[in-house]
Amino acid sequence: MFPWKTREAKASGAPFVALSQLGSARWTRDKRALAREGMLNNAIGYRCVRLIAEAAAGVRWQLDAPTPSGEKALTLLDNPNPEQSGIELMEAFYGHLQTSGNAYLHGVMLDDGAERELPRQIYALRPDRISPIVGTHGWPMGWNYKVETQQSRHVKRFMRAADGWSPVLHFKLFHPLDDYEGLSPLEAAGKAVDVHNAGAAWAKALIDNSARPSGALIYGKGGDRLTTEQFTRLKSELEDLHTGVSNAGRPLLLEGGLEWKPMSLTPADMDFIAARHDAAREIALAFGVPPMMLGIPGDNTYSNYKEANMAFWRLTVLPLVEKAGRSLSSWLSVRAQEGVSLRPDLESVSALSGERDALWARLENASFLDDEEKRAIAGLPPRELDSNKEGGA
Repeated sequence: MFPWKTREAKASGAPFVALSQLGSARWTRDKRALAREGMLNNAIGYRCVRLIAEAAAGVRWQLDAPTPSGEKALTLLDNPNPEQSGIELMEAFYGHLQTSGNAYLHGVMLDDGAERELPRQIYALRPDRISPIVGTHGWPMGWNYKVETQQSRHVKRFMRAADGWSPVLHFKLFHPLDDYEGLSPLEAAGKAVDVHNAGAAWAKALIDNSARPSGALIYGKGGDRLTTEQFTRLKSELEDLHTGVSNAGRPLLLEGGLEWKPMSLTPADMDFIAARHDAAREIALAFGVPPMMLGIPGDNTYSNYKEANMAFWRLTVLPLVEKAGRSLSSWLSVRAQEGVSLRPDLESVSALSGERDALWARLENASFLDDEEKRAIAGLPPRELDSNKEGGA
């Protein structure tokens, strides 16, 4: 607990014992370690990932134009595989995207000779197990999926078909320096995550060490020195009687010219509480989550929680869902009989009910618009399509 070192002071000639030294900062760089430190061991990162993944996965899909293939795609996304529901699959999909910047879906095909057929099942793959197979033109021709256990190691290869169909959908966030992997919000907030975790570790270590910073015992300003026996006894008594939680608050009795001098910065100087709050705000900023939704004090950007929640949906969740819908549509359309065009069903989002009420009120008072124009502005299909759909049902 005490890194004792004896050192002579040249200016005063008084020997003293130094207990601490500053070191260089260490940052987390490995993606697996960053996911562990940023989500598994950090409450702010964990909550940000959960908020985005659960909100985005809860948005329902609808079709721009009803087609048989589109209806099959909706059914497939509602029941993607025997192990998961559609919401669970998309929650894993968006969660991987936030922690690693990459999300992969595997479409399982039935090898029965059919050329244009949608996948029978869809599974989410872990990004840390996937590596691209790069072709001569620099673009991925396929993917290697490695599963390692204590007993064995399995490698599955997914190759792109001649018609352009890839059994693996790779959805990634923009990375300016990597052609094959995306940049995750967690990676951009890596330093803030380390600062936040270091603040928690510092507070825990301070409590374990009697809630006192380290310092130095100064002896013999007149040039006297401790004997070897006195030095050993003093070191032993300090370690046994003044360290650890059980000894918190115990007074230190000094005699024989001993003087205690703090060597490290005090908690007020370091201001770890404010530093942790600043780091938490940086983490939330990287994910696009308003700090007010995480309970971080000192943030008055939004006048109330409702505005913060609306900004979260409009600026973070809905753009992400819109991009995912377009990627899923392009991926499934390669093997569909007709085109598949998925888009989020905003009517199912309860957080946007206030905006919908205001829109409907404005359309109700717009006497210069007919009913079909109002339906188009509200995002509803023409009345004829609704009648045909009801008649077909």
